[in-house]
Amino acid sequence: MRIVLVGPPGAGKGTQAIRLAGKLSVPHISTGDLFRANISRRTELGKLAKVCMDAGTLVPDELTIAMAKDRMRQPDAENGFLLDGFPRNVSQAEALDELLRAEAIKLDAVLGLEAPEGEVIKRIAGRRVCRSRSAHVFHVAYRPPKKQGVCDVCGGELYQRDDDSEETVRKRLAVYHTQTEPIIEYYKARGLAVTISSLGPVDEVTRRALEALKRREGDGR
Repeated sequence: MRIVLVGPPGAGKGTQAIRLAGKLSVPHISTGDLFRANISRRTELGKLAKVCMDAGTLVPDELTIAMAKDRMRQPDAENGFLLDGFPRNVSQAEALDELLRAEAIKLDAVLGLEAPEGEVIKRIAGRRVCRSRSAHVFHVAYRPPKKQGVCDVCGGELYQRDDDSEETVRKRLAVYHTQTEPIIEYYKARGLAVTISSLGPVDEVTRRALEALKRREGDGR
């Protein structure tokens, strides 16, 4: 299957992307991984992306699209892929459509993960990370350390990352609602989008996602 995975920060998209790609035996294509891989290999695309990232600006759509195009042409993606973080807006969705048409490839489904805003904020703002190199992660509500502010594993100091603060999370959600969420409606109009709740145990969300994709595959036929 060829799938796009969409969801707000804190919905568990990264976890589900890896699990679903494994279950479906397709590569997980993450824009973050693409940027890091191209920068590490010092490709021309990577050099251009690094300039943007070092300047603190978004990587332009054309660069993201070029990297995604190159990755989707790799042998392991011949029979399917799971896109995570791309497309991130309607313009990129339209560009992806053009790219796939040019390659005579059909997108099978767009899976949207849904979670109440309050839950998303609670999930992210409650994270605490160990300052040690191992960077163990805890959560004040879901996985609290035995001793407040201290890592159970190495005794290092636990802290809240700047991008995990409630203020920053709300800003990230605003960007998601404005830029990324509209692609779900874009794909719904074409009969490709399905949405599920991302609440509950990780295994349950994965099962829910696989069932939704199976129904979508059946409808597509």
